[in-house]
Amino acid sequence: MSEFYIKNNVLRSALLDTAGIVHGFSTRLGGTSALEYTKSMNLAFGRGDKDEVVIENRRLFAAAVGYDPARLVTADQIHSDIAVYADGSVSSFPGADALVTDVPGVAVGVKTADCQPILFSDPEAGIVAACHAGWRGTVAAIAEKTVCEMVRRGADRKRILAALGPCIGKCCFEVKDDFIDAVRAADPSLLRFIDSYHADLSGMNEYILARAGIAPEHVAVCLDCTCCDGGLYYSHRRQRGVRGTMMSVICITTGSPV
Repeated sequence: MSEFYIKNNVLRSALLDTAGIVHGFSTRLGGTSALEYTKSMNLAFGRGDKDEVVIENRRLFAAAVGYDPARLVTADQIHSDIAVYADGSVSSFPGADALVTDVPGVAVGVKTADCQPILFSDPEAGIVAACHAGWRGTVAAIAEKTVCEMVRRGADRKRILAALGPCIGKCCFEVKDDFIDAVRAADPSLLRFIDSYHADLSGMNEYILARAGIAPEHVAVCLDCTCCDGGLYYSHRRQRGVRGTMMSVICITTGSPV
């Protein structure tokens, strides 16, 4: 299943919808950022927008998705393979790239602008997770580490759903020999996803999830390329680092998606 659609300027996964999971992948639409390179839904501080602009954007995004922005938990994202448990007692985790929670109302989110966001859920166990998978994290199997942390908390691999959000596509992800050498050293099985010096980040993560025991029918993959579609997404590569940042969030609630 691979259907994604946009509602209220937010990208959503039909797979997660079927389980009644509140979630959303932000686009660059629907916010208040006025700078040319952050228009209009920049959700990260330190990108050039005033803090009050980012706070308002986060409020608007939360309203569109259906979670309380005061209960959002994020991570510092250091391109690691570290997944941590978030109970809502702190709003940010240093030294982590994935967040797992089983606390209703706590929203876990990751920030991206070419890296791949992955949202997970075991609806029966009431466990969700958000994962930031850049190429280093991907090669280090951050997606599999996230699944392991969910299972440690009571999730079942046979029930886990995973939605792989928009990231830089193979069409634009041109790499060099140092990248290929790093992949070969870390996980040679992923070399199959590099062809003519172009890497398939989504393919790598889909393969890793299958290896982790997630059924193919429980995985949805967004085919959008963030680098290609400048009208809908920010891209670190296309914008050469001068850009806004998107956020992908998932939350356990008793309601259904907005």
